[in-house]
Amino acid sequence: MNDANTEKAGPADRAANGPFDETEANAVRPYIDLGGIKVLPRDGLNLRLEVEEQTKRIVAVGLDFAGSTLQVQPFAAPRSSGLWHETREQLQQQVLQQGGRVSEREGALGLELRAEIPVAGPDGAAGVRLARFVGVDGPRWFLRGVISGAAVDDEDAAAQIEELFRSIVVVRGGAPMPPRDLIPLTMPATPGAA
Repeated sequence: MNDANTEKAGPADRAANGPFDETEANAVRPYIDLGGIKVLPRDGLNLRLEVEEQTKRIVAVGLDFAGSTLQVQPFAAPRSSGLWHETREQLQQQVLQQGGRVSEREGALGLELRAEIPVAGPDGAAGVRLARFVGVDGPRWFLRGVISGAAVDDEDAAAQIEELFRSIVVVRGGAPMPPRDLIPLTMPATPGAA
């Protein structure tokens, strides 16, 4: 693998403007603690935990905001290299295998994927779901986001969702974890805290 495929990806100002490592976050802000990530509450934000059926493990956090949905997942990553380049290639292959279309573009968070994913509508008719895949490599972690809804095409909604993504704090913890393992997510200590 060449160096371009392993370097860390994300905004040049990530440490100052997020997504943040727990060591960079403002300790006095009232975050919703979900274990592997902390989310800054805001008016109109609806939070959903996505649970794997067999294991009952929380595998993603869904954030509904500004007419859009942002699904986030934090992963362990190597200290010196990033995962977004490799992850983007895997996502492109998955979308293409499903018969969808995907393109790469430079966005507010760095390189991202824009995908048209085939889906079956409620009446069984074929449809397409539009999504943006974003990713940022931090210190020993990688945060992946999937954006759907208004923020795929609407600039104002996109700016709000991108700011929401950048406000997230990743809590990697000190325990050894293999790269690409999902950093454990938990229920908030006070359900419905806002």
